[in-house]
Amino acid sequence: FWPSYKTSDLNLPSEMVRCVEVFKQFYQTKTKHRKLTWVYSLGSCNINGKFGSKTIELVVGTYQAAALMLFNTSDRLSYSEIASQLNLADEDLVRVLQSLSCAKYKILLKEPSTRTVSSTDTFLFNSSFTDRMRRIRIPLPPMDERKKVVEDVDKDRRYAIDASIVRIMKSRKVLGYQQLITECVEQLSRMFKPDFKAIKKRIEDLITRDYIERDKDNPQLFRYLA
Repeated sequence: FWPSYKTSDLNLPSEMVRCVEVFKQFYQTKTKHRKLTWVYSLGSCNINGKFGSKTIELVVGTYQAAALMLFNTSDRLSYSEIASQLNLADEDLVRVLQSLSCAKYKILLKEPSTRTVSSTDTFLFNSSFTDRMRRIRIPLPPMDERKKVVEDVDKDRRYAIDASIVRIMKSRKVLGYQQLITECVEQLSRMFKPDFKAIKKRIEDLITRDYIERDKDNPQLFRYLA
């Protein structure tokens, strides 16, 4: 039997889209009875990176190549901007950015310069990168390391949601549940797309930690505790 592979709706760069379309047209001339499905997680690419006067061939996966090619038109991109443009799941994007900014070959520089990737990070193309080799292979992190990195991102997001809720409640003093959710989403959407269930969990946690409380007469109303 054929193994099943994870597929994604990766937004390919225009250069890659042209290649896909050319092969698709070729494939359709060879057969009319088979459906062509692209599994980008299994793909690999050879791309030329121009670092000053030196060109280095980078052997990377399709996800990595798509991320790097975003920097052809932008010198600086935030995590949320990369996520939005690529349409990649967090677990995949974190793994990609980890390999390009925190591993042996730092093709991208990360702010702040830490060992893990966070949803609040910003990335810059490392134009001063150099290596004695003219051709280098950049592997993705092992699966167990990816799990740890994703957990770190989840932790950062919990902190961000907590901070947003406290800021809103400190300013408003009293606020309804739905309005609190709406304002929290608006604040956080600049960094990442928050999950409603995650916000609800953080509200409950902040109640247990005495940052906010439910109104005794209306459970849909919250009060800030100074």
